[in-house]
Amino acid sequence: MQKPGLPKGTRDFGPIQMARRNFILNSIKDTFQLFGYQQIETPAMENLTTLTGKYGDEGDQLLFKILNSGDFLKNVTQVDLSAGAKIMLPKVSEKGLRYDLTVPFARFVVMNRNELTFPFKRFQIQPVWRADRPQKGRYREFYQCDADVVGTDSMVCEAEIILMIRDVFEKLGIIDYDIKVNNRKILTGISEAIGESGKEGPLCVSIDKLDKIGWIKVREELTERGFGEESLSKLEPLVQLEANLKGKIEFLKEFLASSDIGLKGLSEFEEMLEILGQMGENLDHLDFDIMLARGLTYYTGAIVEVKVNGVSIGSVSGGGRYDNLTGVFGLAGVSGVGFSFGVDRLYDVMEELNIFPEESLKGTQILLAHFDEKGFHYALSVLPQLRKSGIKAEIFPDLTKMKKQLDFATKKGIPFVGICGDNEIETKSLALKNLDSGDQENLKVEDVISVLIEN
Repeated sequence: MQKPGLPKGTRDFGPIQMARRNFILNSIKDTFQLFGYQQIETPAMENLTTLTGKYGDEGDQLLFKILNSGDFLKNVTQVDLSAGAKIMLPKVSEKGLRYDLTVPFARFVVMNRNELTFPFKRFQIQPVWRADRPQKGRYREFYQCDADVVGTDSMVCEAEIILMIRDVFEKLGIIDYDIKVNNRKILTGISEAIGESGKEGPLCVSIDKLDKIGWIKVREELTERGFGEESLSKLEPLVQLEANLKGKIEFLKEFLASSDIGLKGLSEFEEMLEILGQMGENLDHLDFDIMLARGLTYYTGAIVEVKVNGVSIGSVSGGGRYDNLTGVFGLAGVSGVGFSFGVDRLYDVMEELNIFPEESLKGTQILLAHFDEKGFHYALSVLPQLRKSGIKAEIFPDLTKMKKQLDFATKKGIPFVGICGDNEIETKSLALKNLDSGDQENLKVEDVISVLIEN
């Protein structure tokens, strides 16, 4: 018999893991709803025509393709096989698992535009799949929690992303983290300011590696990409810049003086800061990272990335503005901005920091135990009373020795046992046993409910 196993990069989640995951998911969901976002869901699979070309060549390679049902090779000829995978793929696969939640959302907006009220604020909590190489903090199946607004270009949306991230992290108990913010227009402006107009793509790909390989290696890579020595000399002071928020803004105003689009990006960033101030908010955890570059294939404005300090996991959240995303589906001029939490990475971070609250693991509060069939039937009558009062309760389903029932409660982490014997049946009570202290007292059912509510 074949030994069962899991595909690499996927995991099972037991009761403890699910209790902790639900603590994270519920905290995020509460915040999204607090800020006026409505929940939607989209299918696990999308047409490949919807997915391909939206994430760059590298992203296309990481799409999980689904073979057509039935004889998927029926339309494939020897000529197709000889032509290679790109030619053959459309004949054997028309669908793929979603790579993220943003592109399916853009497709959803276009298909439902006549029913939606704009600006439309949605959140979505579903798994996504990427054919990536599994490693710590990186899985092939993982959950994303997205919040997006479409139909407005107001910087209020960017400001509220900062506030939502801070609100979620406060709920989760994560206190040492940075919300790195930049603007794609600033990156475009940098390429113009150093005399390499139109080359922000390769520039961003290289500078995105600064924190991993350092400036010397990045400089060598840019040279290989065709950046001149004069351009790199102009770029270096920006890379080496060490200044506070105000200092960075003042430096960029001078550095980007020759780039209208760069100054536009800087103006958008300053407007976001002004809105936060008008809302009475401080700038805690906000880091203006001029070298931050992500989502280059679709972000057009603000870029956000969140990293927790003191852990081995990379970014746990990110997003930005993608003004032109719905245009690829035939709906031009719809501005959007959003961000996503990586639930699996947040879980790993909280586990590494050991900050999961004990109450997140609370399950069954009381087990009803019994000595005989008479006690069993009495317990059945008590069980609904407990549950109607909001008490998480269960009954041991088999007639067996009391020791086995108490052992079951101990192993499952149930703190109280309500013993149903002849005396309890006669007095309509329970012998309430606290498994932590060993204390036991006979209480009326309504008094048991009061004790459990307090605990």
